[in-house]
Amino acid sequence: MNIALLANDKKKELMVQFCIAYCGILAKHDVCATAMTGKLVSDTTGLNVFRFMEGKGGGAEQIASRVAYDEIDLLLFFRDPSQQKMSEAEETLLRLCDMHSVPCATNIATAEVLVTALGRGDLDWREVYHSENKPRFNLF
Repeated sequence: MNIALLANDKKKELMVQFCIAYCGILAKHDVCATAMTGKLVSDTTGLNVFRFMEGKGGGAEQIASRVAYDEIDLLLFFRDPSQQKMSEAEETLLRLCDMHSVPCATNIATAEVLVTALGRGDLDWREVYHSENKPRFNLF
């Protein structure tokens, strides 16, 4: 499965710690991220992370486009709730996840539930859905 990681600046360290804890599960899948989040996760965990542009420089839009084409199966977006407002790209990304039924976590509690479910095989329905409905392109 293709897993996308995003983290606002104040949540990057939390994302790194999360990926350390769940490295065994994440290593079995294709992981992509915005540039800095991907670098931090890759350098710390040794995971092979495909990196898009910086989040503010278009990386969130790049991931959103992959969601729109059903090329992302799980989104982990650790956002900073103390920010007054989400960026337009972040709002679009979350809306597209809802439109395309992509499981999405915006905090560590939900992320733990989803990654644990991924490890148990509870999200395998995504692979069945893709094999029956659309061709898959592994672009990472």
